[in-house]
Order: sequence, then C-alpha cells, then structure tokens
Amino acid sequence: MERYELARERIGEILEEKTVAEPYRDFFIKEAAFLKKVAAVMDHEQEREAWSLGEHQKLNHELYEDVLPENYENSYGNPAYAQKMLGEYGRDFTFLYTELHGTIAYAFEKKIWDLTVGFELFLEIYSAFSQEEIPSEKQVREILVSYVNDYCQDMVEERIREAIDAKDNFAVNIIMDSDLQDVRYLYRFGEFISDDQLQTAEFLNSLSQNEIDEMARTYTEGYRIGFITGRKDITKKKTVNIRYHLGFERMVKAAILQFKEMGLETVIYRHSLHAVNRRNQFRSGFTGGIANPQFDYDHRQDSALFMDSDFVKRKLRAMQTSYDEYEELAAVHGGPAVIETFGETPFSPVSKPESWNFTEAQQKLQLELDNESSQITNRYIKGDERSFTIIAYPVPAIGVKFPEIFREIVKINTLDYKKYQTIQQTIIDTLDTCEWVEVKGKGDNETDMLIHLHTLTDPKKQTNFENCVADVNIPVGEVFTSPVLAGTGGTLHVSQVYLNGLQFRDLKLVFDCGQVIDYTCSNFESEEENRKYIEDNILYHHPKIAMGEFAIGTNTTAYVAAQKYQIADKLPILIAEKMGPHFAVGDTCYSWAEDTPVFNPDGKEIIARDNEISEMRKDDPGLAYFGCHTDITIPYDELGSIRTVDDEGEMTSIIEDGRFVLPGTEGLNEPFEEQ
Repeated sequence: MERYELARERIGEILEEKTVAEPYRDFFIKEAAFLKKVAAVMDHEQEREAWSLGEHQKLNHELYEDVLPENYENSYGNPAYAQKMLGEYGRDFTFLYTELHGTIAYAFEKKIWDLTVGFELFLEIYSAFSQEEIPSEKQVREILVSYVNDYCQDMVEERIREAIDAKDNFAVNIIMDSDLQDVRYLYRFGEFISDDQLQTAEFLNSLSQNEIDEMARTYTEGYRIGFITGRKDITKKKTVNIRYHLGFERMVKAAILQFKEMGLETVIYRHSLHAVNRRNQFRSGFTGGIANPQFDYDHRQDSALFMDSDFVKRKLRAMQTSYDEYEELAAVHGGPAVIETFGETPFSPVSKPESWNFTEAQQKLQLELDNESSQITNRYIKGDERSFTIIAYPVPAIGVKFPEIFREIVKINTLDYKKYQTIQQTIIDTLDTCEWVEVKGKGDNETDMLIHLHTLTDPKKQTNFENCVADVNIPVGEVFTSPVLAGTGGTLHVSQVYLNGLQFRDLKLVFDCGQVIDYTCSNFESEEENRKYIEDNILYHHPKIAMGEFAIGTNTTAYVAAQKYQIADKLPILIAEKMGPHFAVGDTCYSWAEDTPVFNPDGKEIIARDNEISEMRKDDPGLAYFGCHTDITIPYDELGSIRTVDDEGEMTSIIEDGRFVLPGTEGLNEPFEEQ
C-alpha cells in the first residue's frame, strides 16, 4: 500500500512537469492523467453508490473513450499512431499503453498489487526519459521485459487461483448482492458497458422469474447431464466456472443457485489483462462490451515483445508451482459453464505491420508453451474427470427484432431432444455400415471431401458417431466423429463464416491424409495477407494441422430461424455447426480424455475417440495435441450431398440438395416446409 501511495502521488506530479521532451511528453502526460483517473475510481467507490445512471455512464465512457473507434486513429493504443508519433519506440509504448489500460479493472476490484506494479512500470520508463540522454529503444524494451519476467510468477499464480477458488469472488459478490432490476450494478464490474450490455440487462428484467429459471435450468442441467453421459462423478466436484458476457446477471444468478443445489460453488473470473496471461484477442472469462475489436486484434501478439525460451520455461515453472500450491482446489474443479453471445456487428480486422507480431521462432515457442501448459493443467484438473457446457443467446445489436429473436433462440435451445435423439440414431446406424462419407457442395461451393471412418470390430456394441443431444453442447442437433486421417482428404469451401468473432470470406482448406496442406480466403487483396490471416486464426501456426472432427448438423429449426431473421452471418459456431455438416481442424472432441469410454443412449461405445495424431500421446503428449479446435460449417443452402460409401463403391444418400432424404429423417425437413 505504501508503494501504491508513493506511485500515485508521483504520477500526479507529472502533470505539472516539463522534464520530458516532445514527442514523448505527450504520451506521458496523457497516461498520467489517465492513471490519476483510475486511482480516483478506487478512492471514491462509496461515493459512486449514490450516482445516477448517467453519472456512471459518463465515467465509463471517459475510462474507455481513447480506444473507441471514433478516437482510435489518434490513440497510443493504436500501434500505427504510436509509431507515427514515437518512431522506433512506438511498439514499446503501445505495449505499455495496453498494459496500463488493464488498471481500470484492477481499480474496481481493488487489486492494489496489480495497480502498483503497473504504476511503477510507467514511472520507471518516465524516469528513463527524464534524463539528459534518453534511453535507446533496446533499453526501453529491456525495462518492459524485466517487468514481465519479474512478475510472471505472481501473475500466473493469481490467474490460476482465481480460476478455481470460489472464496471472496468479486463478480459473484456483485451478482448475488446487487438489485439486478437497477442496471447501475453493471458499472461496478469495471468493464466497458455498451448499449448491448445495458439493453440485455433491461430485457432480462422484463422476463418473469420462471422464464429466467428455465433458461438457467437448460444450462445447468446440460452441465449435470454432461457428467452423467460422460460417466463422470459430479459429486467429487465442488466448483464450477461460469464464463459469460455482462448483461446476463439474472440468468447467472439463477444458475449460481441451481449449481449450489448440485453441491457446486461458482467461480467467475475476468478475462486476462496482463500480457503474461493474454492469448490472442480472445477473451476467456467474464467480459463486458469490447470497446474496439480492432484494438484487441492489434495487440493479440503483444507477447512477441518478450517471447523467448527463457520466458517459456519461466511461465511453465510458474504454472507448475502454482498448481502445486492449489492442488486441492484444482482436483475438485468441475470445468467451465459458458454463456456465449452473438449478434454483434461483424468484425473484419485490419492487419497492421506496426503491431507486435511473432517471428517464426516465436510461433514455435508459443506452440510449445500451449502444449506444455495444457499438459500441466490436465494433470491437476483431469480431463477424464471434468466436463463443461456451453449455450448462446443474442444481444440487442442483432437488430430491431431482438426480443423476437431472443425468444426464438430460447425455443431452439430447448427443442425436444428425444425426437432428435431418435432421428440422429437413424443417421448413425446408416453411417456405421460404411467406411467412407462423401460431402459435396453445390452451385459456387467447391467442397468435395471424402471422410475415412474407423473400422468397427463389433458393430453390435460399437459406433463411430456420438449422438449429440442438449447437454454439454446446447442446442441439440449433430452426430460427430473423429475421422481416420489416412484416406481423408479433399477441398472444404465456405462462402462466408465467422470463427471466434472474425469473418472469413471464400475460405478454402485443402486436406491430404486428414491434414491441411493448402489454404486461402478473400479477406485481403494480397494472397500473403489472406494466408497469414488463416495461419494466425485457424491454423495457429502449426505447420500441419489435422481434421479433428467430422459432423452432420441436424438442427434445421435453427437454420430456418437464421434465414427468417437474416442472421446466419451473426450466429456463433455453437449454433451454426448444427446447421449443416462441419469439419473441425485441431484436436479431436475427446482430447485429453481419449481413454475414457463414451457411450451413446443406445448403449454402444463410441470408439472413434482417437486419430493418428492423438494416439502419439502414449509416447509423447507434446506431439499429440494442437491446443485448438475450430469448427467450420457448410450451410444447407451451399450443400449438394452427403453420402455414405461402402467397400464396393455403393452409395446411400443422407442429404441431397440440402434436404434430408434418408428414410426416418424426414422430420428434419419440416421446418423447411414451414418457411
């Protein structure tokens, strides 16, 4: 606390000083003013309790305004602007800017340590530029790298603890203690609050408690049933992690209470803010609105500043010692329960050369870090003992019909799983008679794939495909398998798809022996940029990446709703994957739990849990996993056919011209007829 007070006082003095020369002084003055405002946030918490909604909104806007799209062109958070103004120091200062930006959240959570080390980092670099001879770019970078290395253990340890420890949970306390009818509570989290969060909270407040409870029950029961279908003992678990977007607190509060009935305490942690823990632009944990997705994208590889073999060893050592310390908490953690949102304005990023970007050597180090991190986590939160569930809802940005669309999604999330289970079993019974599946596009869609299935040695007791109903993966509507890589190949093509919030246009992946050997899209003018976009956001820089899953989506109700409301381009992959065949690149659906038997409702064991890559875990786990799983769906309107192929080349059609034709599946076409 002493260090914090000294740092805060010193930052206040900077505003009156002219020690640092331009062009650097402008950066320090602006950041000092920002940090002074952040410190005031923590100091005046009790005063804000009496504030009006407008006053909360004003502060929230002031804290995040610098990165908003309308201001971003002249923000030091923009690597292009930072380099324009500060030359060779640009990337270092834009890194510092982003690290300091996280102090907003720390002030609201009263995380004095995090505030202090951020303030002190700022002051150290300010002091370096206050000397007669300014530091070299290399010296500035060394200060930043030292900061990362000095505090790596602390930052990693806190991240691991907050993910599994339900004690004194900041977000849970807000949710359980606030009057959720008074939407001012949203401004207690310290996240950016856009119209989406505000209007979502207001909409949920218009629903009855029974409606809220039923939404939560679909979600929590999916989690519980996931343990049952996976033949895992939920009674051994004591905590569950809820990940969600602000605005859904009424549903989350109901879920917390329902999980408590199951004997589970809820853990809710914020998405990572320290560069040590951030991974790409993706947010894992609770989050508010994204003030500017381009800002997040520009800083997705900020760890290139410090990524070297020493850092990899340091972070892995920090993870190991932290999990050792919290071993008991990790052993009773059940896994995540995720609420996704969709409907936000589609984002197609601009790739900036001024951003931090991994070298080829750093990409390999990141892969090594991801691999080893996954293995450490799996040793303490065992894959064959944990489960998960995931569900998605729209936000108001989806359009003026938001309330209508929201209720349609609730309907889709609660479809009669028994009906789907029966129809999907019919599809599986046919698929189990063959060793190959052919998938072809129609019209301009160039898809032409051949999928090789595992051989069933005892068809009466074995199956290749999982009958997926509404448990871990809500809504219902798919049968899926892990293909044999040898013999699996062809071209996968989709005209447009959104993956992890990013738009891909005319995406093509070419497979040979089940692995991607070529790829392109049409997002950018140059082929080099298109390939890099795919390498960054689908392949994750693996020299070769395997097909981990092939599935047939059966949720035609979701597809028809998407067409009716013209929201197909805004649906999350969670729903989109149920609207046609999909292929996942990366790990199988059973990664880290391949040796755990999995059974369909008919009692047959799903034997297709491995492929030639994952089987290498027996000798070297480092070679067996990619650390990613990205689903890519061909929508029904781009789909020509799905046919099984037997050893004699005889074919049986499951889908022709985007419609189900296999006897016993006719019910799946009913939503099409109601269009």
